[in-house]
Amino acid sequence: MGVVLSNIIAIYRRELQSYFVSPLAYAIASIFWLLSGLFLILILLGPEGILPTVAALDLQGQQIGVPVPPIDVPYEFVRAFLDRMGWLLLFVLPILSMGLYAEERKRGTLELLATSPITNWAVAVGKLLGVLTFFTTMVAPLLVFEAIALSGSTPPISPTIPLLGHLALILLAAAILSIGMFISSLTDSTILSAVLTFAVILLLLFVDLIAKNIGGFAGEALSHLSLLKHYNTLVQGIFDTSSLILFASYIILGIFLTAQSIDALRFQRQ
Repeated sequence: MGVVLSNIIAIYRRELQSYFVSPLAYAIASIFWLLSGLFLILILLGPEGILPTVAALDLQGQQIGVPVPPIDVPYEFVRAFLDRMGWLLLFVLPILSMGLYAEERKRGTLELLATSPITNWAVAVGKLLGVLTFFTTMVAPLLVFEAIALSGSTPPISPTIPLLGHLALILLAAAILSIGMFISSLTDSTILSAVLTFAVILLLLFVDLIAKNIGGFAGEALSHLSLLKHYNTLVQGIFDTSSLILFASYIILGIFLTAQSIDALRFQRQ
């Protein structure tokens, strides 16, 4: 067990270092921060933002003399911001995951990994942890801006809601990256890997819409596979163990399929 853990840590450190010296990774992070900042400003202060909308409703209520139902501004802000972030992941994460194995294939180093004494499971877990850690560092600065935006709320928002929402964001990212890692192991083209990952994740996000058209027991069972449905459940502050299990299942499935893909490559080389 100790050997496996040390192998995972070695792969993890190698993968993480590769991101912090990659110009592409910094470009992705910069675009991610720019778009996230724009979303945050528009949600709060845009023409249809939360604060102008609440101010307009209060003014309207004062003019007509009818009390306006209270609006939980901090909750609506967190929910709306994380909703936009979930959609942003659909475009950012396939680019992060596209080179996890495709670059190894292109450089010819995948055969070395496949024939090395390090197990394919350890390599897959180390690579996934590396890219997920890099994504987490991308999300971390946004927490500061969210905390500043929420610091003026009265009464203060319960920390459970934003914490559960950001946990959902990390789990969604891990699930997408895990599936993207498997797709990356199938090809030496990073562009093809990104496009296929985008298509598969788009299908998994909207599978509940397909399920509604199918109906019946099959449709109900299919709807439980939707990443978007379970992500929204957690973002709304609802702690649902079935959502956690689903995300964990996608993560483990991606790692398993990746290991099997590299095993198949090892068999071909033999």
